[in-house]
Amino acid sequence: MLLPFSQACENNKTPILKVLKESFSQCHEILEVGSGTGQHAVHFAKELHYLTWQTSDLIENHQGINLWIDKNKLDNLKRPLILDFSQDWPVETVDGIFTANTLHIVSNALVESFFKGVGRHLENNGILCIYGPFKYGGEYTSPSNAEFDLWLKNIDSNRGIRDIESILSLAKKEGLLLVNDFDMPANNQLLVFKKSV
Repeated sequence: MLLPFSQACENNKTPILKVLKESFSQCHEILEVGSGTGQHAVHFAKELHYLTWQTSDLIENHQGINLWIDKNKLDNLKRPLILDFSQDWPVETVDGIFTANTLHIVSNALVESFFKGVGRHLENNGILCIYGPFKYGGEYTSPSNAEFDLWLKNIDSNRGIRDIESILSLAKKEGLLLVNDFDMPANNQLLVFKKSV
């Protein structure tokens, strides 16, 4: 089987890493929620060698993630756990959580489930980093994001670019406060939250 490959992951891994180096500097164990192809996991684990990087995703993506893990053989990179937002998460607690390009491809109900999972499993003072596109005041940050949102909804009406106000409200319910909102390439953001309850 060929290694799964996402050009978007290849394009955004360097700017994301720059933020993660600072944001996760005091963390020890990161849970990546929705590891996708596995490209991000390999790149970040290799560069953030002081961290343990735990991959996770739906079972159908595990084979590809494992292929990337097999190719790179990193001591701090763990094989994927089965993680479904609608089910209990297969971890105890971690001090860092990362997810990229997930919240716009699941339903609003699953976005709520995601934040409840973060609330249960992220340690106090832990860091949550979310990469992806968002709307601000109901407005898209670019015409291409408006087109992307329409494309998503044509695939599944439950999908769509989320309003930042809704994200902040869900985060606040779980004791998560926004500490940084970084502008990223291709009209994306990287939101950094800290848990304080």
